[in-house]
Amino acid sequence: MPDFTKLKLPFWMDKGELAKLLSGCKKFWQWLYDWLLWPSKQFDPLTCPEAILNLLAWERDITRFSSEPLDLFRKRVAYAWINARDAGSVEGFIEIFHRLGIGYVELQERQQGKDWDVITIRVSDGQIAANGALLREIIRQYGRTCRRYEYEVITINELDVRAGWFTGDYVVYTASK
Repeated sequence: MPDFTKLKLPFWMDKGELAKLLSGCKKFWQWLYDWLLWPSKQFDPLTCPEAILNLLAWERDITRFSSEPLDLFRKRVAYAWINARDAGSVEGFIEIFHRLGIGYVELQERQQGKDWDVITIRVSDGQIAANGALLREIIRQYGRTCRRYEYEVITINELDVRAGWFTGDYVVYTASK
């Protein structure tokens, strides 16, 4: 972006009417530059008006679920193409969760003792509570066809263990009569 504020007149012209003319020119060119960039700013899902955001969401096949915050909806629309591309692999599916702010996620496929079509999503209970509708929407939108998904809750517990040893003898004395 051109910086119109750096325009300066020589010191002998920087007074009176010429200074006012320069100030007016700076404002005019900044206004014209902003006016020319306005159409391109309308197609940025993170900053566009909500009416245009809804059109972009329709174009990218994103539906807003009930009680979804506007900033999360903007992220989902902005990353729709990238998420659709990444949906086919385990690493890509994990990246979808990271992009949308869910946090740490593990995916396990084809596990021993379970049907081949079951994919286990390991998340913490706080993630399920805070993002339940979003998790369902991600699986609906980007989940693999003919697969079943199940959640497995992982919990982090801190455990303090102290190690030590005891040096002593174990002696048995027998008494006889």
